[in-house]
Formats: sequence, structure tokens, C-alpha cells
Amino acid sequence: QVFAVYLHFFSSRHLQVKKHQQAVVGFLEANRINFQEVDITMLEEQRLWMYRNIPEEKRPEKGNPLPPQIFNEDRYCGDYEDFFLSKETNTVFAFLGLHSQPSVKDSES
Repeated sequence: QVFAVYLHFFSSRHLQVKKHQQAVVGFLEANRINFQEVDITMLEEQRLWMYRNIPEEKRPEKGNPLPPQIFNEDRYCGDYEDFFLSKETNTVFAFLGLHSQPSVKDSES
């Protein structure tokens, strides 16, 4: 499984976006979940793919969805708010489409 986290690397003017991105990336790294960072500021094709693959009910009424947006391969997992809620309810691995937390042994082999 390849997780992709769509990020905006030039988000210094959006401190909240930057904090949300760091929270998602930090969680994935701490739990040794392999993922790919996709910079939507530099990759127009990836940004358009992300916009097209976010379900309509998750899109804002005006403007574009803000990063981070999380995908498990082609399956949309959610945005930061969804991620945060899944952490609060202890369902983050289900949110990511994982059956359980990866074990340290699995990630070292």
C-alpha cells in the first residue's frame, strides 16, 4: 500500500495548514507507515488529480480543498479534520484503510 499525503510546501502564510500537514506527516512517520509526500504547488498534474478524486461532499463551497489530503493509493481517506477525528476516536488505522497498526518487526524487514 502506498499512502500519499498531498501537501502545499509554500504554506508559510497559512500557518494552520502547515501545522495540520506536520501533524499528519509526524503521525505517519512515528508509526512507521510508508507514505509519499506530493507537493501540489509544483506538480500541476498531481494537484488536478487530487481535486478530481476528492468526493464532491468533501469539497468546499468556494475555492479548492486545502491540504493535507490523504489517499491510500487511489482511495480517498480524508482531510485533516477527518484524520484528527479518527485519532480522537482511536480509529486512525481504519481511517487509513489499514487492518491494524504496523508492527515494528514488519517495518524493519
